[in-house]
Amino acid sequence: MLKSLLVLVTGMSLSTLVMAAEPVAGEDYTVLDEPVKTEVPEGKIEVNEVFWYGCPHCYALEAPLNAWVGELPDDVVFQRIPATMGETWTKHARAFYAAKELGIQEDMHSDFFDAIHEQGQRLTEPDDIAEFFTQYGVSKDEALEALDSFGVKSQLNQASAKMRGYQIMGVPALVVDGRYVITPSSAGALDNMPKIADALIDKVRSERDE
Repeated sequence: MLKSLLVLVTGMSLSTLVMAAEPVAGEDYTVLDEPVKTEVPEGKIEVNEVFWYGCPHCYALEAPLNAWVGELPDDVVFQRIPATMGETWTKHARAFYAAKELGIQEDMHSDFFDAIHEQGQRLTEPDDIAEFFTQYGVSKDEALEALDSFGVKSQLNQASAKMRGYQIMGVPALVVDGRYVITPSSAGALDNMPKIADALIDKVRSERDE
């Protein structure tokens, strides 16, 4: 078991260890019985992060994950999928997709996390979310319209379908190629999640080259 091997190395923390062994299916990650169809161009490898803005572990993962994403090779497509596992989760997911529709998602993403975890804002009501969005150059009316748009509702439905396909019971989670699921529990630590994803990306790439 990979995380067991990691803790045997003396004098080093889990987050600083270099992966010395291949991750083990069923221990370090889960293999889905029915893979979920990926949505990337041919030849690309899809990696999805499933998250919730209200999740403190997702917030803690942001820094190491963003650093990792910045170093991904050109054949890997990274995407975020907001989880829809409850009423508040869905409200935050709606905000995520509304921001995407308005073209402000990249600018607001980290700030939305900060507002919830550093400033104690809930950001669950449409008026509050719309007001938050105005700092990115959109009007409150435009934000409210986006939050209630058909496009956002459609993306919410698609996200919910993916949640069912991934069989995820909590967040954060990383899903590689629509079939390999990594959780903090399986990885042993949040910082290990990208490292295991790296190994699985290599696995997918080698399988395709066979």
